[in-house]
Amino acid sequence: MNTFFLIFIVLPALEIFFMIEIGSEIGALNTLALIFLTAILGVFFARVQGIQTLKSGIVNLYQNKVPIYELISGASIAFAAVLLIIPGFLTDMIGFILLVPFTRKILFKMVLKNKKTGDNQKEKIDTIDGEIVKKEKDEL
Repeated sequence: MNTFFLIFIVLPALEIFFMIEIGSEIGALNTLALIFLTAILGVFFARVQGIQTLKSGIVNLYQNKVPIYELISGASIAFAAVLLIIPGFLTDMIGFILLVPFTRKILFKMVLKNKKTGDNQKEKIDTIDGEIVKKEKDEL
C-alpha cells in the first residue's frame, strides 16, 4: 500500500473517528481538554527524556564509546514529540509508547533483530571464498 495514502488519508480519518467516539462518551469540551493535556504532557516528557538521553550520550563519549543507542533514542524521542503535538489519540498513544524507555528498547531490539538476520543471510549469499595463486614466469 502507498505510504502517502496511509499517512495523509487513513491516519486523519482514524483520528477523527476516535475523537468522535471519545467525544460522544465524555463530551466535546472534555475531549478538547484531553487533547491539549496529552500534547502538553507529551512535550514535557519528551523534553525530560531528551535531556536524559543527551546526558547518557555525553557519558558514552567521555568513555570513548559510540553513542549509537542514544542517537537512535534521541531520534525516536523527537519523532514521539511530533506525534504528541499532532492532535489525536492514536498518534498520542504511539508517541507515549516511544517515550517510555522500556518499550523503546523492545522496539529497537525487534527492528535490529530483523535487520541482523537479513544482513547475515545476505552475507552468506554474497560471500565467495577464493585463493590467489601466483604463477612463475617459467611456467608460461
